[in-house]
Amino acid sequence: MSQLEQKVLGILRRNSRTPVSAMAQELGVTRTTISRTIARLENSGVVVAYTVRTQDDDAPAAVRAIACVELENTTTKQAIAELRGIPEIQTISTTNGAWDLVLELECEDLAHFDEALRAIRQTRGIVNSQTNILLSSIRV
Repeated sequence: MSQLEQKVLGILRRNSRTPVSAMAQELGVTRTTISRTIARLENSGVVVAYTVRTQDDDAPAAVRAIACVELENTTTKQAIAELRGIPEIQTISTTNGAWDLVLELECEDLAHFDEALRAIRQTRGIVNSQTNILLSSIRV
């Protein structure tokens, strides 16, 4: 991924509604360059969805969970690319130790949670997983 693509992705993560003109001005390139970069990110599967964050952080999704995933030795990039297509996954982190990835999930109910787990477990390269539902979270 190019340095420009990384910077555009960072801006989109902060606020996916940032106008192309504002991104172009911030990064010192043309609007056309930004538009083409975004199109490349979408077409290559790096950007798979745009989402909404609400102001009310005290109203979490009905089901939040952490899934620890073990992968076959050579499938990390491929697995991450597939996992990005599961909308309930909010964050994918690589780790050291027994687990290769840690996934943060938000689901509207247990039925969607069950579907998300099924999709995760069917992802090519995943050989083992352990999921824990988050009962409460404390901001520090």
